[in-house]
Amino acid sequence: MANDRLTVAVLGPGGVGGLLAAVLARAGHRVVCLAGEDTARALSADGIEVRSGLFGDFTARVSADTELREPVDALLIAVKATSLDAALERVPAKVLGEDALIVPFLNGVEHPALLRERYRPEQVAPAVIRVESTRTAPGVIEHGSPFADVDLTAETASRPRVDALAAALAEAGVGVRVEDEEAATLWAKMSFLAPFALLTTRYGLPLGDVRTLHRDELTALVEETAAVSRASGAPVDPAAALARYDAFPPGAKSSMQRDAETGRTLELDAIGGSLLRAADRAGVPVPVASALVRDLTPPSGSAA
Repeated sequence: MANDRLTVAVLGPGGVGGLLAAVLARAGHRVVCLAGEDTARALSADGIEVRSGLFGDFTARVSADTELREPVDALLIAVKATSLDAALERVPAKVLGEDALIVPFLNGVEHPALLRERYRPEQVAPAVIRVESTRTAPGVIEHGSPFADVDLTAETASRPRVDALAAALAEAGVGVRVEDEEAATLWAKMSFLAPFALLTTRYGLPLGDVRTLHRDELTALVEETAAVSRASGAPVDPAAALARYDAFPPGAKSSMQRDAETGRTLELDAIGGSLLRAADRAGVPVPVASALVRDLTPPSGSAA
């Protein structure tokens, strides 16, 4: 990252990855999207079309391929947790290089360990993003939230390299913070996401209906998740979490709920399963979370 123009690979150019790829490319960075053949072909031909109240409506030109074939400054991983293992086959470690920053935007708290087993541990800089963004077709992104905020972490990765990526994202219009504590950052997201995802999916309702019709269950689940977060070294204030739910647009749906509506595989293990495993390790009782995960688990499978 010797200059301010980066080469960034985006693994999974969907709602989140496609939006980040497009705004970075519009800001002048070289972006290579990694996806299946049909999507890669569409992106190479037509670029990424973004419709956004925050960023405006625009089309960004990007490169696209089915596999990484050149070293990059940063690899942004924006696939679903259920697709991570297969997607990483598109990123050979020997091609990625030893200096690339690996920035996963996955839900849950367990994926950094998997990535550190596969690549050099100090390359991995987990991140979280707060955004509502959907891929409506290959290369077409609908960004619905009035914000797109990223928290990068630099607990183990090179701070100058993280800062360089943060500067590129900020220049592209993304809200960015760099945090020192990885666990606190991931659990701050998890403490909001788990109740949101589990309850909206379980009842098939947007957040506004969940927080009114199932308020007691929401409150209990927020308190359980906060207790697990505290036991995992990341204090969370349940009252602040509830206030965030109340401030959210009433029609908001979780990505898990959207997956359920369209018949896609749920990230139940990455969200609910990892919450239950962390609770078990810490000896924290989570009866509401356990019941919801059980209710959402297909009869033939197990989330935890």
